[in-house]
Amino acid sequence: MSRLITVSNRVGIPTTGAGRAGGLEAALREALEADGGIWFGWSGEVAETRSEAPAILKKGKVTFATVDLSRADYEDYYLGYANSTLWPLLHYQLGLIEFHRKQFRGYMSVNAYLAQMLAPLVEPDDLIWVHDYHLIPLAAELRKLGIKNRIGFFLHTPFPPTDIMVALPHHDMMMRALCAYDLVGLQTENGVRAFLDYIAREANGRLEFDGSLSAYDRLTRVVCFPIGIDTEGFAKSAVRAVRSVEAKRLKASIDQRLLIVGVDRMDYSKGVRTRFEVIDDLLSEWPEMAAKFTYLQITPPSRSDVVPYQTLRREVEHAAGHVNGKYSDIDWAPIRFVVKAVSRSALAGIYRSSRVGLVTPWRDGMNLVAKEYVASQDPDDPGVLVLSRFAGAAVELKTAILVNPLDPGEIGSAIHQALLMPVDERRERWQAMMEVLRANTIDDWTANFLKALKATRPLD
Repeated sequence: MSRLITVSNRVGIPTTGAGRAGGLEAALREALEADGGIWFGWSGEVAETRSEAPAILKKGKVTFATVDLSRADYEDYYLGYANSTLWPLLHYQLGLIEFHRKQFRGYMSVNAYLAQMLAPLVEPDDLIWVHDYHLIPLAAELRKLGIKNRIGFFLHTPFPPTDIMVALPHHDMMMRALCAYDLVGLQTENGVRAFLDYIAREANGRLEFDGSLSAYDRLTRVVCFPIGIDTEGFAKSAVRAVRSVEAKRLKASIDQRLLIVGVDRMDYSKGVRTRFEVIDDLLSEWPEMAAKFTYLQITPPSRSDVVPYQTLRREVEHAAGHVNGKYSDIDWAPIRFVVKAVSRSALAGIYRSSRVGLVTPWRDGMNLVAKEYVASQDPDDPGVLVLSRFAGAAVELKTAILVNPLDPGEIGSAIHQALLMPVDERRERWQAMMEVLRANTIDDWTANFLKALKATRPLD
């Protein structure tokens, strides 16, 4: 029986005494436990030199295999090319792209190193599933080492249009590397169309009659697999969490005011700074809403070693202070800005306690916060999701209030509509979205991808 080998930038090793992990980590671990398997990747540790061999930890049927990276690897592969070049490119932010040949060489070098560390662990019938933009060249490097197994790749970010993709130096190398996979999974049909358009326009490739893609002397498949969540599990967690100490403290602190909540990493793609402009516009347009709501923005720090992220944090903090200074009273401030991580269970209770979920990224592959917000709601008195039309989730959650994340006035109007929306309309919108979430869970996503990968034709 074939095993599954999952490869990701970081490895989700379970901690002693921890319950079920959240989201993607839990789904991948369960898939590995089904028939036994390996989770391979970077340990997250930065050492003087790279590991000479993977550290092996076996828990049940799952083997966790991790390696340390050097300081130079961390700076060039992770901080540099992955997060200062590929991340802004994939989120359509051409003005923020930094490209340095040294970092590109470091990115390619780390992927070659990871392939060398992984190859001895691979058995002939293993399925290999690689995750995200950090590891685009991994299949090509494994092929160089003689690995002929079925290898799949899933991109958790958006896939950009051709006219943006070609702005990347060595874009042809990245696309050739993607086509070394037997199956490439993307979040939306728009991403699939963009991928196929690039292959047709830049690589003279073609779509075969059986749905496979012929390019760079290889056949691969490019398929949309929108990622889901543990819908029922998250809903049950929200019921419990709303009775937690944290949820009760929050409810007491906002008194009878309606709660608006946003939860995002500190990242320029999330549009957090614009949301504070939204609150300014909302209170300017409808001054009678003053003291009627509290907007809680929870923003865990992200990539704090990267200079643009340091700048962003200063700008966001300044914007929040400006709005609070303009509208606050002695017993009310419109914005609560929390820069720290909050547990998923606590978030479930916060979502359930809120009237509005504000999810307005400039661009997102999917955005699971939107789905978790919907799953957490009280069926009798659900909140309203205000969602960016440029998040992948907007394709599925059509009864959210969809907005242009670049227009503060439009978002402000949507929040005003949501705050005043009658309960019957809120229930109708919520029920339609819950049907979608129940039909495509995180376990469905995992099963569908692996079924498609098993159906691909192995190399001779």
